[in-house]
Amino acid sequence: MKKNSVLRMPMVATMACGLLVAACVARADDKDKDTTAQASACSNSTIRGSYAFTIHGTLFLPDGSNLVVDGIDRVTFDGKGNFAQVDAVAMNGHLDAQGWRPGTGTYSVSPDCTGTETIMVPGLPDLHLQFIVAQSGNTIHQIVIDPGFATTAEGERVELPKSRD
Repeated sequence: MKKNSVLRMPMVATMACGLLVAACVARADDKDKDTTAQASACSNSTIRGSYAFTIHGTLFLPDGSNLVVDGIDRVTFDGKGNFAQVDAVAMNGHLDAQGWRPGTGTYSVSPDCTGTETIMVPGLPDLHLQFIVAQSGNTIHQIVIDPGFATTAEGERVELPKSRD
C-alpha cells in the first residue's frame, strides 16, 4: 500500500498537476435576486491552451511517514474536456522519474468556474483533483482530493491555441 501511495504522488505533480481552476464570474448587486447578472460563465473551453503549474504538498503514507512533494507541470487543455501533460516531480528532494513524465486526462469546468480533473499516468493509479478557474481562464488553482494527499498546484496560462477547432 505504501508503494501505491508513493507512485500516485507523481500524478499530483502532473496536474496537481492539474490541477485547481478559477475563472471570474462577475455579479451585479443582488439585493432583489432578479438583478443578478453574470459577466461570463465558465465552460471547458475557458481553459483551452497550455499552462505551467507549480506543485507543492505532502503525501501521508499509511505507515505514518510523510513525503514532501514539489514539482512542475505543463498541461495543454483542448477546450473539450481532455488534456495532455508532462511533469517533473520530486519527493523528499529526489526526482521520481528521469526526464519528463507524460500523462493524459479528462476535466470538466462548471459554469461557476469550479471543476474536476482526473490525471492518468501509465503504471500509476489515477489522480483526482478539484480546481477553480480565475482571471478569465488565465489562472488555475488545484487541490488533489485523493486520501493521503495534502497537495496543491497553481497554474498560469503560457500559450493560447492559435485557432479554435
